[in-house]
Amino acid sequence: MLQILSLRGLLLVAGLLVYINRRYLGDALVYYTGSSTVAACLILAGSVLAVAVALGDALVPRLKFVWHCFIRPLGATDQRTRLDKFYKGQADVYDRTRSNLLRGRNTMLKLSVSHLRTLRAKNPSQRLVWIDIGGGTGHNIELMDKHFPISQFDAVYLIDLCEPLLDVARKRFARKGWGNITVLCQDATEFSLPEWSTTDPKGSVNFITLSYSLSMIPNFYGLLDRIDYVLSPETGLLGVVDFYTSGRQPSLHEKAIGGTSKECGWLSRWFWQIWFDFDHVSLSPHRRDYLEYKFGTVKTYNGRNHFIIPFIVRIPYYIWLGRSRSCDVSRFCHAFEVESGNMIGNCSPASLSVIKDSKSIPLLDIGKPLVEVEQPVPAHSTISITPPLSSFHYHVGNPWRLPYYEQPVHKEFRTFIYSFTWEDPFEDMKHLNLGPDDSMLVITSAGDNALHYAIAAQPRRIHCVDMNPCQGHLLELKLAGLLTLNFDDFFALFGAGQHPQFRELLDSKISPYLSSIAYQFWRINDKAFSNAFYMNGYSGLAIRFAQIIFALTGVTKDTEDICNASTTEEQVKIWKEKLMPVLLNPLVVTFLKSPLFCWNALGVPLNQRKMLLNEGTMYEFLSDTLDPVPSTYLFKDGAYFYPLCLTGHYTPASCPSYLTRAGFDKLRSDNARATDAFRLHTDSIVNVLRGLSTGSLTRAVIMDHLDWFAPGSKDVDDEVTELARVLSPGGFVLWRSAARQPWYQEVFRKHGFVVSPISIRKGAGVALDMVNMYASFWKAVRV
Repeated sequence: MLQILSLRGLLLVAGLLVYINRRYLGDALVYYTGSSTVAACLILAGSVLAVAVALGDALVPRLKFVWHCFIRPLGATDQRTRLDKFYKGQADVYDRTRSNLLRGRNTMLKLSVSHLRTLRAKNPSQRLVWIDIGGGTGHNIELMDKHFPISQFDAVYLIDLCEPLLDVARKRFARKGWGNITVLCQDATEFSLPEWSTTDPKGSVNFITLSYSLSMIPNFYGLLDRIDYVLSPETGLLGVVDFYTSGRQPSLHEKAIGGTSKECGWLSRWFWQIWFDFDHVSLSPHRRDYLEYKFGTVKTYNGRNHFIIPFIVRIPYYIWLGRSRSCDVSRFCHAFEVESGNMIGNCSPASLSVIKDSKSIPLLDIGKPLVEVEQPVPAHSTISITPPLSSFHYHVGNPWRLPYYEQPVHKEFRTFIYSFTWEDPFEDMKHLNLGPDDSMLVITSAGDNALHYAIAAQPRRIHCVDMNPCQGHLLELKLAGLLTLNFDDFFALFGAGQHPQFRELLDSKISPYLSSIAYQFWRINDKAFSNAFYMNGYSGLAIRFAQIIFALTGVTKDTEDICNASTTEEQVKIWKEKLMPVLLNPLVVTFLKSPLFCWNALGVPLNQRKMLLNEGTMYEFLSDTLDPVPSTYLFKDGAYFYPLCLTGHYTPASCPSYLTRAGFDKLRSDNARATDAFRLHTDSIVNVLRGLSTGSLTRAVIMDHLDWFAPGSKDVDDEVTELARVLSPGGFVLWRSAARQPWYQEVFRKHGFVVSPISIRKGAGVALDMVNMYASFWKAVRV
């Protein structure tokens, strides 16, 4: 298990020493000895010594590691004796030989600190106690000091059964001068703090960690039961990082709490369980299963350690944060409260119920998103929690995302389709007449327009709906970033589209406000902001395609010029002379017309494509869309849609409202009250509507969503039926269409709506809005 990079450096040093011996000492040796043979022998001996000195520092610790881990027999002894025998000869090199093997420890600590701070914000005066169980040499505690000063803990306890490792820890802490750390040599299943001799320890500990120790403790049931007893229900947090194996058939519980990439192949399960079993380390699924059963999951991440032979040897490991299942469940009622006191489950597993008058009333039921219950829960009622509950129920930050039970359809979305929203919210606001008493339903998309409505009018509730869970992950990231980042970092992420420290921001600041499944998505895709964020997602394919075309035709500089033009006249000149001949070229139009590109890059489904082609050619549609825009809106000063597509980023002067300083400050003002309106649903629109009570909405903005259905579709009739029920009298729906006369306007009329066009495109003369991509804009009022 040699660290190749460090050995290369040492070999380079050794080579330099050999060169010095030969270059500068050789002539002197020949002069004084009179023999080139003697000189050569001395040079060889010096060179060997130089190599040995250079390599010794790297080889000796690893030789010790190999001897004690793979060669020296342990014998069949009790746990304490076996640990002492195993680690006694390698305790002094333990940390140096495990740095790459035990991945995820630093991440677990960073995540824990960020969540712990969020939890403690409710009760900052509470005594802060940390127990590191199986912490051995104290490496974790020294590492923690980089993220949260050890001096700020009221007490830190290191518990381990191995004296050789604890000796290393004691010396480490003495060097650091930390006086608030107590080292205890105890059996983890019976651990006890000195202060518990006179008091009941129940709920007295804020923070407990298990770093690669849970898999080594035989009686893990007793350990986890004891941790559950002493962990504070209000502010307690348990952090775990360890190796694991898992089958390919996840249980209902595993589906409920998420866990992307958790399953292991049969060969991986078989090999690693046997391999670690030689060292009395158990990788069977039972430990993690009981951990996730006993505690509520806050965050979970599954990784693969491939430091030995990259892409071949991949040791499964996981990072997990959890809370006591007896934590404050009143947050649950707040998190999933919908209009008029109903609760909506979004296909979560049946797991929470209210016990009232000796009857159990389920709040969440698979396939039954609407459940009528009284709200708030009466004082004489009790909450009964039956595992499994999803990770959404134990969320630490603001509860924007409603729980959803992963369906096969969700797996069809590998990533988000839209990295930006392609409808003009300024035009929407002219017709929404939106106020603080309104409740609205919108399609999530990238969340830009929903954030615009929150800035402009601060409605009481904004239900953001999208079947693609990745669109919800994106809006979650924006909402969490608004609450936790400064403006410069936030704009770097979503304005410039790149931030070299995204992973650090994700773990140390943003993560407490993300659902576990959203954190997993961004942890896996943490390179999305390393270069150009808006090149990601399916919409990023369209931007990449455009930039390739511009480069091949030599108009890349012209795309920059049109975005920096000071007048519409300049824009029109560049458009007519440079860009229009490229974008409306017959070959480009033919490519854009293809069904595959329409869906995978532009997000235009087959039915919508048919609608626009039924009313004209693709060339006519593109010409009518693009031609009026440069003469109507100035890209440099606010018309941000096309500059993003042309350059791949926004500018401070031309960006969505939430990326302006004023918009950012508005969303953060008054303890970010405007963001409390958001509820993020991962389901179809019709299912979410079925979960809302009659007359609970006043506005709905469904974009071009109904263009996706075939004429006469029953799904459209079902959705309009639910819209008619959920909208209050006088409430209305806004939508856009690729067709001038969409077929489904008659469905709205059939269900009692008064339908009228706001605007219909008539050739290439006038732009309907800053995008002008749609042929018509409609309003349907419920009477």
